[in-house]
Amino acid sequence: MAMLAVLIPLLMLGVVLALGRYEELLLPEKRDEVTELVPLTKPRES
Repeated sequence: MAMLAVLIPLLMLGVVLALGRYEELLLPEKRDEVTELVPLTKPRES
């Protein structure tokens, strides 16, 4: 039982890390897109 208490969290950590790597492969980062909000018009002066 003590072995299960040690192995299960390690296996879960491995699964989470593997899914993170898999997500990076499926959804590559798009660096060409604009990530900041840019105003379309100049601010009004009052």
